[in-house]
Amino acid sequence: MARQQRNSTATQMVVAMGVLMVPIAIIVAFFTYNPPPTIQQVDYLPVARVAAQESPYPVLVPDNLPEGWVATRARWTLEGRPGLNGDPAAGNTWQLGMLSPEQTYVAVDQRDSSQELFVQQVTRDGEPAGESTVGAAVWQRHVSEDGRTRSLVHRGEVATIVSGDLPFEALEAFASTLVPVAA
Repeated sequence: MARQQRNSTATQMVVAMGVLMVPIAIIVAFFTYNPPPTIQQVDYLPVARVAAQESPYPVLVPDNLPEGWVATRARWTLEGRPGLNGDPAAGNTWQLGMLSPEQTYVAVDQRDSSQELFVQQVTRDGEPAGESTVGAAVWQRHVSEDGRTRSLVHRGEVATIVSGDLPFEALEAFASTLVPVAA
């Protein structure tokens, strides 16, 4: 009678565990893989130029941003035309959204009518939190109720709002790059 090797049961157990673990590892990898989100980049200058031609106020866009900024939204809506929700726009509205190199969203929003409601919506019911001076302009600081979103609001013939989930200093730096777009 042939004598069984001492470690054959241990070897068989290791092989059986390997056979079981390989499919389990594949299944876990399949269900936990989360591909990076696809960023829909837009060319905002054509939309900004149309807005500048039709707008009664200077339409602002960033100039000379550092490398890595990506525009993800550009929208111009004339007063009375359907807005995002299909309702008529309460004023001539310019909206530009961008991702910073760190993937943080920053927006520039402008409207000439219904400014109070507009500021309330864009700042996410933000409470005043002091002032910032950018260039020669004084901007009102706002912080959303949850403390996450900060906004800089400048009012005149048009309400201009720079907002994002960034410190005020970063929003001020972004606001300092804004210039009127040529029609």
